[in-house]
Amino acid sequence: AMIVAQVIIITPLIASITHQAMRELWAEYHDLLISLSTTKRQRIMTLIWDGRRALLTAALAGFGRAIGEVGAIMIVGGNIDHATRVLTTAIALETGKGDFALALGLGFVLIALALAVNILIHTLSRTEQEGRW
Repeated sequence: AMIVAQVIIITPLIASITHQAMRELWAEYHDLLISLSTTKRQRIMTLIWDGRRALLTAALAGFGRAIGEVGAIMIVGGNIDHATRVLTTAIALETGKGDFALALGLGFVLIALALAVNILIHTLSRTEQEGRW
């Protein structure tokens, strides 16, 4: 139930950003791709490649929503140990119990995870190789 709630919350966000980016690219590339007699697969791959930064942005937005979600998870999935407890709810639980050291440690793990994903996305987008940030 918890995973379903997260998917429902995050999916419209990712879908909206992706749809808008692909619509804009298709409007820009439509005539060119049709005139070159490209196959459907070639058109899709071109749009994905040229829209990779927007797609990575959508993925990061969804990831940010997923790792920062506490309230919806607690309401829908509860906080059952080894069943529905995730990192953010574990931090909230440990803070509530007064175990600040463990909560802080879990917080550092969450921050490290977020930084690792952001560095990976930055590397995949290749912005540093093209001289643009």
